[in-house]
Amino acid sequence: MNIGEAVRERILELCRERDISINRLSSMSGVTQSTVNNIVSGRNRSTTISTIKKLCDGLGITIEEFFHSDLFRELEQEIQ
Repeated sequence: MNIGEAVRERILELCRERDISINRLSSMSGVTQSTVNNIVSGRNRSTTISTIKKLCDGLGITIEEFFHSDLFRELEQEIQ
């Protein structure tokens, strides 16, 4: 798994835990629905940290809590 896939999975995981839709997350965080859709569909594989911070703010969690997941523990090497 690479970082883009891990971010995608983490967002979906957090939405499932809170029983909210991607559309609702967009509204809560102020991130456009198209941006969130692009992240979770895999079209955007390089989400900026500022976008992740906005999503975290909308979810009421810290960036540390976002990245505190097994998804980020054993990522593939990005530089080949």
